[in-house]
Amino acid sequence: MLQYSKQADECREAGPLECWCLHGAVGVAADWRGFAKRLAAAGIGSRAVDLWRFLESAPLALEDFGKALNADAGGKVFRGSGRSLVGYSMGGRLALYSLLEPDHSWQAAVLISAHPGLDSAAQREARQAADGEWARRAFGGDWPLFLDAWNAQPVLGATAIRDAQASRSLVTRRREVARSFIDWSLGAQQSLWDRLGEIRIPVLWVAGAQDDAFRTLAERAASLSPHSRLAVAPAAGHRVPWENEAWLAETTARFLKFGDL
Repeated sequence: MLQYSKQADECREAGPLECWCLHGAVGVAADWRGFAKRLAAAGIGSRAVDLWRFLESAPLALEDFGKALNADAGGKVFRGSGRSLVGYSMGGRLALYSLLEPDHSWQAAVLISAHPGLDSAAQREARQAADGEWARRAFGGDWPLFLDAWNAQPVLGATAIRDAQASRSLVTRRREVARSFIDWSLGAQQSLWDRLGEIRIPVLWVAGAQDDAFRTLAERAASLSPHSRLAVAPAAGHRVPWENEAWLAETTARFLKFGDL
């Protein structure tokens, strides 16, 4: 049964395992509803996190987000036997910071279309400039035009995550969306490649078979830790959770329950 917390997280209780799901840029907690229903059918509960609540009152650096999410999870009562973390795209990058914090409570993680970091200062500077423009358009521009431009990016393909009305309603979070392009930009992110080996829990790196760039990143990331594995989603590009939802839910459930693919 779907429940809402005071912070607009969406929760489903469905067994001894609980999966916290972090949405992508220009996303909402509700984006995980179909995936969460499938997890519930497999006996796994979920909390789809409203990431925008972390930016409501003040800016929040990526490093501080990891601490904040882990403190949030530690403050939520959980009577099950295992808590895992799932992150898509921006949410996957945010999840990495949580996993790299000492003494976290996560027992496994699934990172989908996630980027551990750009390799050069020049790349990071260029990305910050591009994201600064996205921030300007999100905060002060025409919202439907901003959404159209965002979804028209080739990397995202043509798959819609939610209907047009739900996307337009996200305008109430335009300040937080704009802030995320500054605080949580890939350009503001330190390169985490050299730290992936510090993660001591099982991590499944997921990328779409049709997403060449992020499949290469996932292959590289999975090779850097003995605790990591790789799964390539068939018939999917960057938006794996919506382009092949059934495959992702089944693969995630097997990984979280049995450590198997």
